[in-house]
Amino acid sequence: MFRIFIDGREGTTGLEIEQRLTGRPELELLTIDPEKRKDTEERRHLMAEADLVFLCLPDAAAREAVTLLPGEGTKVIDASTAHRTAEGWAYGFPELSREHRLAVAGSRFVANPGCHASGFISSVYPLRKLGVLPADAPPPCYSLTGYSGGGKKMIAEYEDPNRSGRLGSCRIYGLEQTHKHLNEMTKICGLTEPPLFSPVVGDYYRGMATTVMLDNRRLGGVTAEKIREMLAGWYEGQTFVEVAPFGGDEPVIFADTMAGTNTLRLIVCGNDSRTTVTALFDNLGKGASGAAVQNMNIMLGLEETAGLI
Repeated sequence: MFRIFIDGREGTTGLEIEQRLTGRPELELLTIDPEKRKDTEERRHLMAEADLVFLCLPDAAAREAVTLLPGEGTKVIDASTAHRTAEGWAYGFPELSREHRLAVAGSRFVANPGCHASGFISSVYPLRKLGVLPADAPPPCYSLTGYSGGGKKMIAEYEDPNRSGRLGSCRIYGLEQTHKHLNEMTKICGLTEPPLFSPVVGDYYRGMATTVMLDNRRLGGVTAEKIREMLAGWYEGQTFVEVAPFGGDEPVIFADTMAGTNTLRLIVCGNDSRTTVTALFDNLGKGASGAAVQNMNIMLGLEETAGLI
């Protein structure tokens, strides 16, 4: 029996994690009195009692929470942005490489990837490691997400019956090109500069479509079909990352296709000179809570797919 504490379970990510863990016989969920959820000493006590703690907190609060941990023992998965590029933290995307998987399995501290970042990195990391994409040629990226990615406040805004009619169209944000996921996109992929990145919120609850655009002339002249072949080989045998047949399953791509699953599906389209790679996944699944539970399973030596679809 492993004891699990979710610090910040009231948020969207925390509630999803709790839902995925509830009823699993090998886990005991430690709960905090709602009136004490910000009580430092009560949180410190529960962290010391736990085998693993999920941090589902704003960045500053996540950094503060780490100082409450006992000197050794308790493992941590941080779902915030705070530690994704920090020294001493494993990056929790085990499918990227054998080294990433071993780091997750052997680390006390694991940083859960960002949702937009997961889509970008799943496409770009293999192409960098295979020597196809130069470090100084970050591909531009746009990423469409359901409104649940914005947390409780945005969910309430979109589900308000008296909401603004403008929310029926897509909303482009991050216009200043300083989105919080850019640092991990750049570092994890070994790029010399961040990509041009355009995040978009759509009027649907969950699901993501993150697309990178490649000029094949900058990639040594490889074709779109060759890129698809490379990605399929890279992720062969993985449970939660798959590569679709070239061109996808239909002539259009719907952003909510993988909603309700923990699977990230890559779709490669294009021709001899231009390529797009779209990562389809659930922003609350492989983009957040599902990835966190998958990392927990690996860290505790449990079946990797337990509690996941």
